[in-house]
Amino acid sequence: MSDTNPQPRMVHTVEQPTAVVHERIPMDGLTEFFGRAFGTVMAAAQVQNVQLAGPPFALYRGMPTRTVDVEAGFPVNANFLETGGVAKGSLPEAEAFEALHIGPYDTLQKTYGIIQEHMKAEGFTPSDTMWEYYLSDPATEPDPTKWQTRVVWPIA
Repeated sequence: MSDTNPQPRMVHTVEQPTAVVHERIPMDGLTEFFGRAFGTVMAAAQVQNVQLAGPPFALYRGMPTRTVDVEAGFPVNANFLETGGVAKGSLPEAEAFEALHIGPYDTLQKTYGIIQEHMKAEGFTPSDTMWEYYLSDPATEPDPTKWQTRVVWPIA
């Protein structure tokens, strides 16, 4: 378990086209949803010969409760056409705070808390939309203490 607290920093994100599966699901269904969504998006991109332009991500709309409004997929760098449950989307241009979370996904809340404290200390209000890039593949890195997730939380 990594004891290093992430250091949030302010960044400017540029709009990034995405291909996603968007659903409202119970929190305890996230793992199954991510596996299904990432696989579906990869297959659709391959059929369309669309290049993936970054790591898999999940964008959350609203603060997660017992259910979560989430879209999961990949950034793309070409015109993606909506198909069989896969929608076109985008990650927004925004002023945001980001931090690198190292550790299992079930400890991400700690990183969100640190980002939120940073925002408030600097006089900003967090947006109700945030996203995570999954930089580690659990299939190739079985040790969850080494997983890396980049958390991006725009300011309102």
